[in-house]
Amino acid sequence: MEKLKLADLKDVKIKDPFWDRHTQLVKSEILDYQWKAMNDQIEDAPPSHCIENFRIAAGESDGEFFGAVFQDSDVAKWLEAVAYTLAAEPDAELKKRADGVIDLIGRAQQPDGYFNTYFILKEPGKRFQNLCEGHELYTLGHMIEAAVAYNQATGERRFLEIVCRMADLVADTFGPEEGKLHGMPGHEEIELALVRLYEVTGERKYLETAKYFIDVRGTGEKNYFLKEMEQEGFRNIFPEFEDYQPEYSQSHLPVREQRTAEGHAVRAVYLYSAMADLADLYHDEKLFEACTKLWDNIVQRRMYVTGGIGSSGILERFTTDYDLPNDCNYGETCASIGLALFGRRMAQITRDARYIDVAERALYNTVLAGIALDGKSFFYVNPLEVWPDNCMGRTSKEHVKSIRQKWFGVACCPPNIARTLSSLGQYIYGYDKHTLFVNLFIGNETELELEGGRIRVSLETEFPYKNTYSLRIHGEAGRMTLALRIPDYAVDYRIFQDGTEAVYTAEKGYAYISGDFRGKTLEVRFRSEPRFIRANPAVRADEGKVCMMNGPLVYALEEADNGANLSGIYLDTSTRPAMRLDPELFGGTLVLSADGYRIAADSWAPGELYKEEKPKFLKTEVRAIPYAYWNNRGKGEMTVWVKEWI
Repeated sequence: MEKLKLADLKDVKIKDPFWDRHTQLVKSEILDYQWKAMNDQIEDAPPSHCIENFRIAAGESDGEFFGAVFQDSDVAKWLEAVAYTLAAEPDAELKKRADGVIDLIGRAQQPDGYFNTYFILKEPGKRFQNLCEGHELYTLGHMIEAAVAYNQATGERRFLEIVCRMADLVADTFGPEEGKLHGMPGHEEIELALVRLYEVTGERKYLETAKYFIDVRGTGEKNYFLKEMEQEGFRNIFPEFEDYQPEYSQSHLPVREQRTAEGHAVRAVYLYSAMADLADLYHDEKLFEACTKLWDNIVQRRMYVTGGIGSSGILERFTTDYDLPNDCNYGETCASIGLALFGRRMAQITRDARYIDVAERALYNTVLAGIALDGKSFFYVNPLEVWPDNCMGRTSKEHVKSIRQKWFGVACCPPNIARTLSSLGQYIYGYDKHTLFVNLFIGNETELELEGGRIRVSLETEFPYKNTYSLRIHGEAGRMTLALRIPDYAVDYRIFQDGTEAVYTAEKGYAYISGDFRGKTLEVRFRSEPRFIRANPAVRADEGKVCMMNGPLVYALEEADNGANLSGIYLDTSTRPAMRLDPELFGGTLVLSADGYRIAADSWAPGELYKEEKPKFLKTEVRAIPYAYWNNRGKGEMTVWVKEWI
């Protein structure tokens, strides 16, 4: 079956009461702020130096390399966000700035096509000798994605030609043939990027190199990275890799034999995204079976209710089934972005809405929580419970921040959020020759090319404030099929055509309806009341607790609304939470309130640490806000999971 296509961002105009505040922020604030951060112009922010690294590598500035080995990737993701922004709306000044960076990258490129400022400046002569830690291929992957996006947005080939030269070098360097390196990236990303490069250039060697990197992973009598570390003169870039475990880089087994999500969460979902791409292009059933099993393992046993993944603060990794602590977890923003990318691909291949259900959850919760509402501070780590006083350095919670940060020494997440928000239009629809799949309920106007001709789709909605949307189609195509997602939280799902209820067929979470819809209005309505959610009792951190959700939004309690010591609150779940729109809070948001009880503070005398008597409980009203918006009112306690009053 043909993989569903995605809309060209040039043809998508988002106009949505929920998402506009986030997507419009990319152009108005985020890109400029991040440009200043990358040029070390943000006061009291950790230095970046990544633009300066390229100037030094190009011989245009004096100095030494500064930053992480993958520092170049921040520039790449920023350029990709710029490309998506230019696709939606041309901007001469923004394009001039991006063109200047692209030209700088070109001037830093070596005669054989290689460019990577760390290995040009800090370890010349060591290229491709530390694939485990070097991140050369990972960084190139992000550069390729940016170049493809820039070419599609502007039609210009300068950036594409730069990355093709290094991609050619990689294709000539790696492979199964004698005399080539038989290794693969320690941090996956280039695999999915090479697929995109193949799709835009038609150059098959890029696809074959991507497939090689997938096929060789986890093979051989001894792990490639362990052999690499045995070479004379090898030096660990990261001290924590001295006792290296292949599971960390998903290289412990051949990929077609992997069944559980292991190791570094971002690496994992980038790998799985590439596996899905290649399984589709090569009709590789065994590879796709592995994708399905890995997906199920994540979402059924290793994913937070917010769509966060990677529970360990050590090595940013998956651990074991149901190990989902709330106050010390990692839940890296980049990992949820990768999960959404993986889910989107699986939905394109299978036409199964369950993958979009998860992608939506990640986008509405963890991804949005990663950035402040002003676009100028960020979370790298996304806990589900925070007590600011114990987020202390040199403890098990030192990675947890109680306030968003201006920037990071390792700043992969901020530009990743920027490129995700600016490419949101690619998540709304999928389509083939005759069928339009509506995945996300985001207001927009989009043009698409079906076999019957070009159509213009208009979707209007106030989701998630109201569970309804209208769809209008104009254009050349006559009879077609609409596949409208029935979200997993929807009740009493109905479709009306020009006011009359329509009959539909439900399959894999989509409502299918066919006809000539030109000039007609379809209205979709469903109920989704605020609800209490409970975790599988095997999730030990959440046993006896509940959280609140409304549609895809997970809700959190904050100290600003409920006072200190949120752990002393119990929720009465005998009645549903009440919902109301607060037009002042965060520019307008839905707030939930529920009945509850809290332990009276005076149950303990001053200095009394333990005692036998039961505490006193006071009845209270509990107020909750969307998890995505927590910490936009300053430092304070936060929790998603709350004890249930029984």
